[in-house]
Amino acid sequence: MQLGMIGLGRMGGNIVRRLLGAGHTAVVYDQNPQAVAALVEAGATGADSLEDLVGKLAVPRAAWVMLPAGEITEATVQRLGGLMQADDVIIDGGNSFYKDDLRRAAELRERQIHYVDVGTSGGVWGLERGYCMMIGGDTAAVDRLDPIFATLAPGLGDVPRTPGRDSRDPRAERGYIHAGPSGAGHFVKMVHNGIEYGLMQAYAEGFDILKHANSKDLPEGQRFDLNIGDIAEVWRRGSVVSSWLLDLTAQALAGDEQLDDFSGFVADSGEGRWTLNAAIEESVPANVLSAALYARFRSREHASFADKLLSAMRKGFGGHVEPQ
Repeated sequence: MQLGMIGLGRMGGNIVRRLLGAGHTAVVYDQNPQAVAALVEAGATGADSLEDLVGKLAVPRAAWVMLPAGEITEATVQRLGGLMQADDVIIDGGNSFYKDDLRRAAELRERQIHYVDVGTSGGVWGLERGYCMMIGGDTAAVDRLDPIFATLAPGLGDVPRTPGRDSRDPRAERGYIHAGPSGAGHFVKMVHNGIEYGLMQAYAEGFDILKHANSKDLPEGQRFDLNIGDIAEVWRRGSVVSSWLLDLTAQALAGDEQLDDFSGFVADSGEGRWTLNAAIEESVPANVLSAALYARFRSREHASFADKLLSAMRKGFGGHVEPQ
């Protein structure tokens, strides 16, 4: 199947590479000509503008926008909407706000253009591991794109199957779901990222407590000089708290147990705030998720070891580099 890709950064470029490796074709565009050239060398067709990309796509077209949420994505979707025709599909695979999806889908529907929002998780590891995808859009468009999603998803792999799912949608076991109409995909991904904040904060605070178990504030007989790198490693193996985030924590601590290469200035990319806004609108308590977000705000004033660990995890899964 053919796909157009706009935005060839950490995730967009690897999405194209994964598709090319499975026999799909791609037309690619980025403001950086070197990024385009690298993918042309890998087998994609290059474009030097959005107009050129749309012109090189076969009808009905499918174009995936993989850009930072906000003005650049908004402008690109609007421009594509003016270039594409009835029954074409515009996909936003970034971390856009779901209410923006609702508006865009309604505007594009007037021109009979489909809008599909794809909450995409997988970070810099997606090329190898595959991408977990939460998809919003009308059924006809989502089903048409299924060969793309099936290729990008991790597949069954070696994850134990959940008992009792025999009669349910098999796509979830393969790493992607059609969550609902336009906006639903990014809504689910938004909450996913809010939960991510809470999980990361729990690990960070726990390891901070372990690191300071030999504090001079404690009675001498109650101090422990713990090897937190070994603790992270042993928890990976059979522990109830094992996870990919813990894997990344263990990797970071194995390389530098003091995490001196990290500033501890922890950014937030928006989804945590949006998750809390949704919780307020729904009157749902979200104590842990709100505390995790506020901890990131506090990290910008005074960074702790826990904050450095958050920075290490963010670099591990998403390639995020915090300011020094």
